[in-house]
Amino acid sequence: MQRDRVALPSDDKRWRIVQGTMRRHGYEPDALIETLHTVQEAFGYLDEVALRYVAASLQIPLSRVFGVATFYNYFMLKPQGEHSCVVCLGTACYIKGAAGVLEALEGATGIKAGQTTPDKKVSLLSARCLGACGLAPAAIFDGEVAGMLSPEAAVRRVSEWIDDER
Repeated sequence: MQRDRVALPSDDKRWRIVQGTMRRHGYEPDALIETLHTVQEAFGYLDEVALRYVAASLQIPLSRVFGVATFYNYFMLKPQGEHSCVVCLGTACYIKGAAGVLEALEGATGIKAGQTTPDKKVSLLSARCLGACGLAPAAIFDGEVAGMLSPEAAVRRVSEWIDDER
């Protein structure tokens, strides 16, 4: 099936990288997740402009694109901080004290889960499950999984990221 070309949202060269991913997959709807990964790698997050562009280019409903973007924990809909901490709140982690870990991190950073510090240094997130149940409670610090965390150990991990001027 011939697909009409959708105009790039801007002259930003990163859109050509996104377009290349879709082209490699023949602009098929099955390219959705990989395309969203490419957008996030290029821009750092998925905004409404990106979601609309991907939906139009792959000829799939915006609701489906938004549904995928919000279902998977990897995708971010807002700009993130320089550093990120994702606390697992799955059953095993929760039972072993993840709520206390998250509470300590919120106190140390001055933000709630899902927020980024005003200086854009730290984003604090929570996840339904990281798939590291044997390490409960677990969190991901800048892409590195850490397990069997105490609230104090988690705060130590992010303390170097926190601006001393707070």
